[in-house]
Amino acid sequence: MERFNGRNVLITGGGSGIGRATVHRILAEGGRVVAVDVNADGLKSTLDRATADGTADRLTTRVLDVSDEAAVRTVVAEAVAALGGLDALVNAAGILRSAHTHETSLDLWNRIVAINLTGTFLMTREALPALLAGGKGVVVNFSSTSATFAHPYMAAYAATKGGIQSFTHAIAAEYAKQGLRAVCVAPGSIDSGMTNNPGLPADADLSLLAKLSPALGQGFAGPETVAGVIAMLASDDGAFVTGTELRIDGGTHM
Repeated sequence: MERFNGRNVLITGGGSGIGRATVHRILAEGGRVVAVDVNADGLKSTLDRATADGTADRLTTRVLDVSDEAAVRTVVAEAVAALGGLDALVNAAGILRSAHTHETSLDLWNRIVAINLTGTFLMTREALPALLAGGKGVVVNFSSTSATFAHPYMAAYAATKGGIQSFTHAIAAEYAKQGLRAVCVAPGSIDSGMTNNPGLPADADLSLLAKLSPALGQGFAGPETVAGVIAMLASDDGAFVTGTELRIDGGTHM
């Protein structure tokens, strides 16, 4: 299946987890990808895997902090120029930090907001002209099951993911007549670097997290599970999907 032949995709968070899995899925389907991440070592691992797969000739990597406005402006412009246009943006970059809400510092709150929510805004804003130029651009943003369901000790993270959902609905409506689609994926119960060590408080009541278990399978799913859904949404197979979010959690929150 080569749904991305001749298509150009910019993916944030491409150095690990779901972002990395999405890079490899789009490459496997024939796409050209610019992958960005704040972690240079992570990007090298992504490039090494692409080299082993024989797809590295269609992959460019760049180190980027998505909360840095000037850097985002520069890197997005360079990515669009290198690719010769842009068909899809996947905003997978994000961080998860846990704390009792009454002990959450303003610095921690602002850092989570800056990377998750503001970073999504900055990347989208800078990519929109190129996405609109093609007449059928796609933005895939990352919400989370935490935006809708209670995930204790993760109030700041949940707030950013709820904001991303609202932002996605707004741009879907604003640019629909120009052919843009904007959708959210809302992963939950996915085995990734972010979920492996959420940094729960030492005195966390783990019984509050008991419901975070998928109904399907024997445990958390791998990041490639979400990457496959993203590939569908960003391709013509998702052509009638916009202004909504798709929960991918194995039935954890049925």
